Amino acid sequence: MAEYNFREIEQKWQKYWKENQTFVASNTSEKPKYYALDMFPYPSGAGLHVGHPLGYIASDIISRYKRLQGFNVLHPMGFDSFGLPAEQYALQTGQHPAITTEQNLARYKEQLANIGFSYDWDREIRTSSPEYYKWTQWIFIQLFNSWYNNDTDKAENISSLIAKFEENGTVTVNASSDEETTSFSAEEWKAFSEIEQQNILLQYRLAYLSNITVNWCPALGTVLANDEVINGLSERGGHPVERKEMKQWVLRITAYSNRLLEGLEKLDWTDALKEQQRNWIGKSYGCSLNFKVDGQELNLTVFTTRIDTSFGVTYLSVAPESELVDTLTTAEQKAEVEAYVTEAKNRSERDRMSDVKTVSGVFTGSYAINPMNGKRVPIWVADYVLAGYGTGVVMAVPSSDERDYRFASKFELEIIPVQEGEKTDITKDDFDAKAGTMINSDFLNGLTVPKAIQKAIEFVEEKGFGEAKVNFKMRDAIFSRQRYWGEPIPIYYKDGVPYPLEDTDLPLELPEVDDYKPTETGEPPLGRAKNWVTKEGYPLELNTMPGWAGSSWYYFRYMDATNDGEFVSNDAQSYWKDVDLYLGGSEHATGHLLYSRFWNNFLYDLGLVKENEAFKKLVNQGMIQGRSNFVYRVEGTTQFVSHGLRKEYKTTRLHVDVNIVDNDVLDTEAFKAWRPDFANAEFILEDGKYICGSEVEKMSKSKFNVVNPDDIVEKHGADTLRLYEMFLGPLEQSKPWNTNGIDGVHKFLKKLWKLFYNNEGELIVQDAKPSDKELKTLHGTIKKITADLERYSLNTSVSNFMICVNELTSLKSSNKSILSDFLILLAPYAPHIVEELWEALGNTESITYAVFPKYEEKYLQESAHSYPIMINGKKRTEITFDLSKPNNEIQAEVLENEVVQKWLEGQSPKKIIVVPKKIINVVK
Repeated sequence: MAEYNFREIEQKWQKYWKENQTFVASNTSEKPKYYALDMFPYPSGAGLHVGHPLGYIASDIISRYKRLQGFNVLHPMGFDSFGLPAEQYALQTGQHPAITTEQNLARYKEQLANIGFSYDWDREIRTSSPEYYKWTQWIFIQLFNSWYNNDTDKAENISSLIAKFEENGTVTVNASSDEETTSFSAEEWKAFSEIEQQNILLQYRLAYLSNITVNWCPALGTVLANDEVINGLSERGGHPVERKEMKQWVLRITAYSNRLLEGLEKLDWTDALKEQQRNWIGKSYGCSLNFKVDGQELNLTVFTTRIDTSFGVTYLSVAPESELVDTLTTAEQKAEVEAYVTEAKNRSERDRMSDVKTVSGVFTGSYAINPMNGKRVPIWVADYVLAGYGTGVVMAVPSSDERDYRFASKFELEIIPVQEGEKTDITKDDFDAKAGTMINSDFLNGLTVPKAIQKAIEFVEEKGFGEAKVNFKMRDAIFSRQRYWGEPIPIYYKDGVPYPLEDTDLPLELPEVDDYKPTETGEPPLGRAKNWVTKEGYPLELNTMPGWAGSSWYYFRYMDATNDGEFVSNDAQSYWKDVDLYLGGSEHATGHLLYSRFWNNFLYDLGLVKENEAFKKLVNQGMIQGRSNFVYRVEGTTQFVSHGLRKEYKTTRLHVDVNIVDNDVLDTEAFKAWRPDFANAEFILEDGKYICGSEVEKMSKSKFNVVNPDDIVEKHGADTLRLYEMFLGPLEQSKPWNTNGIDGVHKFLKKLWKLFYNNEGELIVQDAKPSDKELKTLHGTIKKITADLERYSLNTSVSNFMICVNELTSLKSSNKSILSDFLILLAPYAPHIVEELWEALGNTESITYAVFPKYEEKYLQESAHSYPIMINGKKRTEITFDLSKPNNEIQAEVLENEVVQKWLEGQSPKKIIVVPKKIINVVK
């Protein structure tokens, strides 16, 4: 083959891998296992852009590398195929989401295949497949049938809780449960009706029903999680979101708060990612304190980590959605409070917590008594207080908390200093909330903050109006979605009480409906299904599961993807155990990554899986940003002026499709075709070219900066795309997409090709003993590439490959053993061209089964050095000396050299300076 024909080569080897099942993994192997996993994608209608494959390419490189090291590699791919976009399209067009999803999946798989990934497609999964979501439903039933025993610190079957009730009632029960639970004796339990017993058990189940305030999006017709709401709008579509109380299915993730926190310590994740989860879980040590409402038989309980500052409390704040608001609001304040609550409740919790500059609130008209000093303090409603965190009531100490200080300052409330010393002035930049010693605090005066906290806790516990407590910020996870395209929840209702379906009734498949909108009476779309009941006639649950349900356990299914009898067999998980490398975006830190850890711990408690943490090593790839191009329209005309001349005119900047721009040079005819409204446009050029402006922005269709990987593959080849995406920069960092450098990568592959073939297309590789220089180049590269792969520094590998090929080209190397080992090094990165050249060397088996070379230090040791000889600062010649040769002998040989004698012109040099392994200076 005379030329590097990448299209022919890539199609050939992609076909070969598929037909020969090169990447199919076995569940029984004597090889060590390696499980590399990508966070599986949602198949959107737009398909992949060049930013999407970044992580996939990286994990594929590592997977191929591990195979070459002798590992049995599991590298699967599947699709998180339930999702709102397909449902929104169904609402607009009436097309069933399954049809849209299937079309999108076909497009995704075609694009992935074109890039040459080494996936085991026999293990493909789709969360929307009934064969898959049967097991999602099954796991939900296990959650429903379980409770969390704090004494054993694990989930147990609900039958063990029932046994405790039958023996001792609630006396010996120490469980994670609702805040308010029913107390009873064993005799009372036995006397309860079935309905009463089932309602009590709901207070303990890990999957339970609850009336809670949710983020309701009318336009999407569903409840959204906190991380799906941004600035009061839905992340998907930007629709208004309101806070509303609804009956929802909820998972008791809070039972696992401490374990999720402690489990982070053994995970090889970035500190930043672990800190995100720590902050989300939000463990804090403090104290509960009861404030009596003046004139009412009502106590307000607060949780505080700073009980030492309680003498400085000058008001209490209550969350707008708290049930206490109506009770606390006086008649005079009713209208003002109701107006404020309506506005505040419709802001998401995330917005309310992140917007620290906006200060708002309203006085209820009621007062509470500070139990520490008997003082009367006003009770306010403020949106910085969240009903779901702590008790939904906050004691405000304006002198020690910046948020409280801003609030008190705005509403002219009293500020009592309770700390003195350096950095205790809250109005100064160096304020430290835990500095100094206590003042104006009765028996705490003179104590440091840590000592005051301890003494205050002892005091309130002794007096009986408070107690030490550990609190968590994380709330239980809402599990209901009021939409069609999701997993049906396997629950039916008898006398209004929820019961799980039998395993034999799974999967509970999505029914056909006449429309994907909620019913006219406000029920979810499943309310439109005919005969949506059990065979006994009991009504089935109308809500579906959230988008994160199927992704919370999918990594187990890949281990045993076709097992009809269980979600994963004991043998399969005994072999694969856990994921060795998980690669995906950091945006999933407090969503998928937390929920999947929760499900994994739960399944571990029930003895259904072998490991309590699934993702040993997690790497977050950065985002590939778009590089937008711009044209400059002269205002009031259809003229466009080139970037360098734009300041001479009054112009309007317009985005232009980057696919009709090459190295910032606009294809003007293509522009006219792209924008028919500018078909008659005129262009003011620079040096005969129209130069576009550029800017780094998020890649999106609206900015016309989306680059389709298909186009890159068609023009330059998949191997070029793979190498170039790595070459752009460190894997974990975000970087802009810029095709200006892609030609250099493609030329590198052509240069590699020329090491094997001459211009006539003849193979020029020879069997011969490699030279020392060839061995040094090769083994230096092996050492660098191995180190790069082990630390995921895949961008520097590409540079090292280029250096190696340049050096081998300079050496005119055509040595078979040298080039064979180099091909194995390059195989994970550019597998198509490598397979072709490997075959050309006479190999009959895929390079996948080769052995990754190891460098030998002896080849990196130099025995001689070629010294540039400088005479009065100018290089005149070059002489090679053995590194063991003494300086006096080197100097003598330099003086005997004919070139040196010529430039000395018969003079004796003043001195000869030998810089070992660098240079020799001769001074006349």
